[in-house]
Amino acid sequence: MTIAIREKPDTRPARVPPNGHASRRTRDRAAKQQSLIQAALHLFASKGYEITTTREIAAAAGCAEGLIHRYFNGKEGLLRALVEYKISQEVQDLGNHLQPAAHFEEEFLRLVAWEIERAWETGDFFRVLIPRAIVDSSLAGLLNRAVLSARSKAIASRLCQYPQCHNLPADELEVLVHSVGMLGLVFGFMRPAVLGQDRAFAKEMALAFARILMRGIHFPHA
Repeated sequence: MTIAIREKPDTRPARVPPNGHASRRTRDRAAKQQSLIQAALHLFASKGYEITTTREIAAAAGCAEGLIHRYFNGKEGLLRALVEYKISQEVQDLGNHLQPAAHFEEEFLRLVAWEIERAWETGDFFRVLIPRAIVDSSLAGLLNRAVLSARSKAIASRLCQYPQCHNLPADELEVLVHSVGMLGLVFGFMRPAVLGQDRAFAKEMALAFARILMRGIHFPHA
């Protein structure tokens, strides 16, 4: 997936390359961006954001260090590109790999289970982002926009396909939407990774919580 990066406009006259050269360069650039993002995620998680250098990231990715500045405007821009990439990837995977359930409650429980598994699988992402977001308000704002916009919209869109949501008060629908991500973070990452709770037990607790939440929601008749 190519990540949109702002660059200074090139004022030189455009040259038309031979057939295939432009698309090959685009693919090469996208591959290098992906390599740098993955290397940054691994190093940020294992060493810490502050300690990791752009030279180390470039070496791990097998790229020239100058590409970090060219593509991302430095380490801070690379971190932001990492956030945007991970959120976009999760939204895309949600649509491509999780089939809709037959009933609303089953769909809600399926979404919660999906979020829990994703939170565990992408634990390195949270290890990097949570400490940085605490000290960097601009990064916190980016996370807020990415999570509350893209991911929440994707979840809301899935839930609103079911007739139970048609007359559901907006505030209750919002609670349901955000509880999916909340349960995923708490029971998929915080409890297993931070508190050392057994993953399977944490997931069972989350799904039990989700069932209780479902019972507490009043669905008006259409």
